[in-house]
Amino acid sequence: MKSLTIGSRGSRLAMAQSGMIRDLLKKASPGLEISVRIIKTTGDRFLEASPMELAALTRGIFVKEIEEALLDKSIDLAVHSLKDMPVDIPAGLRIAAMPVREDPRDVLVSPHPIKTVLDLPKNARIATSSPRRSEQLKLLRPDIHVLPLRGNVDTRIKKLEEQELDAIVLAASGLKRTGLSGKITCYLDPAQVVPAPGQGCLAIETLEQAGPELYELLSRIDNPETRAAVGAERKFQKMVGTGCNFPLGAYAKIDENSVSFSYFVGYPESKRHLCGTLSGKSEEISALADIAIKTVLETK
Repeated sequence: MKSLTIGSRGSRLAMAQSGMIRDLLKKASPGLEISVRIIKTTGDRFLEASPMELAALTRGIFVKEIEEALLDKSIDLAVHSLKDMPVDIPAGLRIAAMPVREDPRDVLVSPHPIKTVLDLPKNARIATSSPRRSEQLKLLRPDIHVLPLRGNVDTRIKKLEEQELDAIVLAASGLKRTGLSGKITCYLDPAQVVPAPGQGCLAIETLEQAGPELYELLSRIDNPETRAAVGAERKFQKMVGTGCNFPLGAYAKIDENSVSFSYFVGYPESKRHLCGTLSGKSEEISALADIAIKTVLETK
């Protein structure tokens, strides 16, 4: 194997992430030629659409065309933000590696010198188009006004100033990977604003039968701890509810001798929500997800 082609979206964040994986692979296999092919996805053509409009298009709108390129063998591997991927992978494909996870937390970017969401002005105007973020923030601050926010990272930050907003909500991982961590005003506690399943994690997708040489190379950058944590989160997502218009969060944190599993499920139509944090031993992360699933399904 002398060369590889990575399939990637063309956004600033996607290219930064593909570049990170390219560099990791070149370090693992010096001399390997790696190129990046930009593929425009359905989601890229509808960046300003609302979550409801996006949900009506198709599942996996940010990965579909890239997966098609994998299946027709015009690329060798794809780099995705895992939270963009449906929990069911298309036949013939597999997630071959997950590198070490970046910071999974949500953050506020604000013109105000705040330390928590509680420090924002009364009746603050906060922008996010994520039902998950919106529902959890309104539990912490019932007085806030949540406004829609679409577009890539740069566009969203620009709208903070143009629309005279008090804050916007973004993923810490995206800002850090694009060199914009200095824009972060404060981090949101992941037990209070539970991240999306897989947030901060990259997934390297390949053909199911890609061959042992590629799998061996990818195994050198795979992180078992990340796989275990994200596996529990996506199991919860699959069993409880999926879709970008469903307010659901799941976050598995694995420490040296213990694990915790935080979850949130919102039901806006009935103004109800279910949430909690479970703790256990380091090998019990999947079992904690099962308990959370059972709790939600028996209570909703």
